[in-house]
Amino acid sequence: MYDVISAEEKNVPAVGIFNDGFIEDARSAASSRAMPVIRAVPSAIPCEATDLSDIDSGVLVILDKVVEALTKPLTSEEKTPKSREPENLARIVFNGNLDEIQRFFYKRGWTDGLPVIPPTEEKVAEMLTGTDLAADTFLGKLIPRQGKVTIEKIAINAVMAGALPTYLPVIIAATRLLLDSETGFQGFCTFGVSTGSWAPFWIINGPIRNDIHLNNSSGMLSPGNIANAAIGRAMGLIIKNLGGVRKGIEDMGVMGNPLKYTAVAAENEEQSPWEPLHVEFGLNKSDSAVTIAFPQCYLQHWPVSTDDEGILRSVQDYLHGAFTHNIIFNPTHARILAKAGWTKKDIKEFLTEFGRAPARRDGKSGAMLFKGRITPRPGETTRIIRDPRVIRIIVAGGPGAFMAHVFGGGPTPGHSEICKIDLPKNWDKLVAKYKDMVPNHIRY
Repeated sequence: MYDVISAEEKNVPAVGIFNDGFIEDARSAASSRAMPVIRAVPSAIPCEATDLSDIDSGVLVILDKVVEALTKPLTSEEKTPKSREPENLARIVFNGNLDEIQRFFYKRGWTDGLPVIPPTEEKVAEMLTGTDLAADTFLGKLIPRQGKVTIEKIAINAVMAGALPTYLPVIIAATRLLLDSETGFQGFCTFGVSTGSWAPFWIINGPIRNDIHLNNSSGMLSPGNIANAAIGRAMGLIIKNLGGVRKGIEDMGVMGNPLKYTAVAAENEEQSPWEPLHVEFGLNKSDSAVTIAFPQCYLQHWPVSTDDEGILRSVQDYLHGAFTHNIIFNPTHARILAKAGWTKKDIKEFLTEFGRAPARRDGKSGAMLFKGRITPRPGETTRIIRDPRVIRIIVAGGPGAFMAHVFGGGPTPGHSEICKIDLPKNWDKLVAKYKDMVPNHIRY
């Protein structure tokens, strides 16, 4: 759709041809570029079709419609399109009891399907104690629908997610990362609206992990810890409500991804034998920071043996041709590897060099030619990972033999992948106020 708009802006008549399941997505894309009535023709050709008979028959069906769309005179609405966005919303949008509020928010499409905490004036004011920035501070516009991001809007979504004010510095930094990084400016437009169901995965480092009780041990990616759950959920609401990534409209994930509810990991720096992730990116160990990736898949597996070769061979066996590999070693595996002399750099180089797959020759599967000139010989292999910088090694998780891979999309190496977390001046008092917000289970 953006290509169609680009042509129209150059006074070249254009019409978009879209799979009929993506018409709403196309209209949303046009609206975000101030051309809400751009012409589009739906097609029943299967997505990413390879059967020429399907393609030929599908093209013949829509050919007359394409010609008509290119030649039919513009309507008055097309000549002067009107914005369909709501204008001048009242600051208080609804009054009612808790059940009525839940129904109102859900029917408006403002939730993730789960109940939310009503963002009252009092709740939002309390949330804003987590930052020294003014409520009306403007941070930028979040794609794909160019939603205006202010500190107050971030705080509203944080309240809805059930976050505490001590989480707000993390949520602000994560939002800045969406806005400022290549992933936020370009990649999330792809990852967020893709059919591939990419999900934001947040890795948090530094002293703030312990201040806000982020879980980095047993079940760290499971439900049960408010910090891990609410931070990721708040970011999902921000992406949806401010960025405009709505399921079935902009977010066209075929199967969806449960990681989109929340995926927040804190590194166990205290039990790691290596430097933490944020130090690798050039920050001080005393800094706190959040790192982003957009995985499509998550899996757990155990090593074939508990020596260093068994651990690394197991990782090698589960490599995938993804953009980013977040490999999570539990502290025991990390210590075994470090004791055997493995550094993070060594592990990345090993996986880059020896993680291989057969070099394809068949044109139907996409021939992989060396610089477009030489076809691989039978038996030749190619690297699964071409750049070791796409591998992130994290130490987290509880006791046991499992390790985890979280792999999929992410920023181009060397671009913004991490954002430092800024704390308010009242941080110590704020931490003390909420220090008792931890689960205390009955022991049997």
